[in-house]
Amino acid sequence: MATSIRAQLTATYATALLVTLAAFGGVLLAARQSAQERELAQRVAAEADLAVRIVRQAAAAGDPVTAVSDPRIGPVVTPKLRTLLEGVPDYVLVLDSAGRTLYNSFAIRQLDDDDQVALSRAAIVLPPSGPPRPINLRDRRLLVLALSDPGHVGGVARIVAGVELDQPTIAPYDLGGTLLLAAPVILLVSVGAAYMIAGRAFRPVEIIINEVEAITDGRSLHRRLALDDSSDELTRLARTLNAMMGRLETSFAALRRFTADASHELKTPLTVLRADVERAMSANPHTTEQLVALEEALRETRRMADLVDSLLTLARADEGRFDLVREPVDLEPLAREIYETAVILGEDAGITVSMPVLEAVTVLGDRERLRQLFMNLVVNAIKYTARGGRVDLSLSQRLHSATFTVRDTGIGIAAGDLPYIFERFWRADRVRSRGSERGGFGLGLAIGQYIAQAHGGSLTVTSRLGRGSVFTVTLPDVTVTDFTKS
Repeated sequence: MATSIRAQLTATYATALLVTLAAFGGVLLAARQSAQERELAQRVAAEADLAVRIVRQAAAAGDPVTAVSDPRIGPVVTPKLRTLLEGVPDYVLVLDSAGRTLYNSFAIRQLDDDDQVALSRAAIVLPPSGPPRPINLRDRRLLVLALSDPGHVGGVARIVAGVELDQPTIAPYDLGGTLLLAAPVILLVSVGAAYMIAGRAFRPVEIIINEVEAITDGRSLHRRLALDDSSDELTRLARTLNAMMGRLETSFAALRRFTADASHELKTPLTVLRADVERAMSANPHTTEQLVALEEALRETRRMADLVDSLLTLARADEGRFDLVREPVDLEPLAREIYETAVILGEDAGITVSMPVLEAVTVLGDRERLRQLFMNLVVNAIKYTARGGRVDLSLSQRLHSATFTVRDTGIGIAAGDLPYIFERFWRADRVRSRGSERGGFGLGLAIGQYIAQAHGGSLTVTSRLGRGSVFTVTLPDVTVTDFTKS
């Protein structure tokens, strides 16, 4: 079952805390154990030093250090010195130069015979004045230290002191027990606090989720998420979502407008086509009326085919499949061809067409697409210029770029309409009201802009209502075009 981010964060925090507590406890116990070992080393050194000082003080006072009470046993320390050495705690062993035991403490006498022999052998081979070393007996471990007496006071050659390594110490065990008891309490309190903090941190996220779910139903895209003045991640997320919903609102509006406009454009020719077909079917065969009806039906069919072709071109452009056959294109003969066609179209419309500037320039692109772009601009200029008007074409090279310009003295475009002229199916009301001739679909400029951009160029316009328009196509020429990328 899926879990929330809040629960996942809490579980992650609990795991991290548990690992941290375990690591902290381990480090603390290790540090305490190391400190205890240092304390034991200091303790055994102090006891060995105390035993040496007792022996030397006894010798300095003129008292005998050793005596022979039993010839079979050999020399041992005097009872007075023995009494003094009994005051040294833990394990103390006094040896003569022959390695014989002169004295062993009460703790050593409590060991069994085998352990006493093992301890005596280890004491003999211990390096004098070296660091304390652990030795293993059968049921315990000792940390021992040997000190030598260079003067062999009273026959004493070596004193060995030791402490138990395995003796229980209260501090580490108490520390471990305290950690074991406190860890569950700390973990529960911390997990509860983490869950509450995560809940407070994710409350704005939950609010954003609820608001976005309410907005993205397709009917409330005009709504926006509330923003505060902070600059944290949630505010940035809300700002990004608002921007995305703004783009979605624009896209949905454009889609609805596109659907409505496409339906409108297709409805008219379909209605005319249906009426013409019905009229042709009801007319007498091979009559003029039937031929006229079929001719009108053919014209509307071509009009619908052009519309569908334009829609397909735009759809491919939206999908990034605006295929171009790139090759060096000399624009001078192409512009001359466009000019000759424009002159013919201008004569029929009573418009003067001229081309005062025509320079040789080469670009890398698709000749047929470029011809489509230039021809569309020329047809629009002639279509929206009244009789007696003028259309000027020019082709020039400026700063490593080719510039094709179409200037007319037509009806112009209002300043408020300029931002929308490259939108699909857009036509100004002034153009829509022209009843003398059937207007286009409002797709030519949108397609033209795609063609210019696909060639790495741009299509721009400047216009004033009633004073004409100037459309400018700017394309990079081959001097700055990377052929390897084309």
